[in-house]
Amino acid sequence: MALEIERKFILKEGAWRNEKGTMYRQGYLNSVKERSVRVRMIKGNGYLTVKGISRGAVRAEYEYEIPGPDAEAMLNDLCEKPLIEKMRYKIEFNGLIWEADEFFGENQGLLMAEVELEREDQPFVKPEWVGEEVTGDPRYFNANLIHHPFSKW
Repeated sequence: MALEIERKFILKEGAWRNEKGTMYRQGYLNSVKERSVRVRMIKGNGYLTVKGISRGAVRAEYEYEIPGPDAEAMLNDLCEKPLIEKMRYKIEFNGLIWEADEFFGENQGLLMAEVELEREDQPFVKPEWVGEEVTGDPRYFNANLIHHPFSKW
């Protein structure tokens, strides 16, 4: 089974702004807490991702590339609204790749940082632009941001 071990944090302003970002557009075909099915477009490529329930920072994750036109049609016609739109910046820091996300649309103003780990208890150093940890706070799950957008908090 494929596992995702990910920690989430509030993102502060900082050096991540110096990186080149990539626009992500994603939606959910299913967004219940026990499982989510996500469609994502990145640079014209489509991806379908199935994730299980989070247990701390760990959950099952399966991701498959799908044709871009299929992903676009699913985002436009089948996914729950609003869609998640964000610019993602990938930054290497102290041997790990941090993903800094700047959200747009209904989630404008939300800044998040994520880091994937090899094990849940893996030690790591946070960059100066990474703030409070929110790994266990479901408000920050992308699948929940479609039902409770940041702009409505």
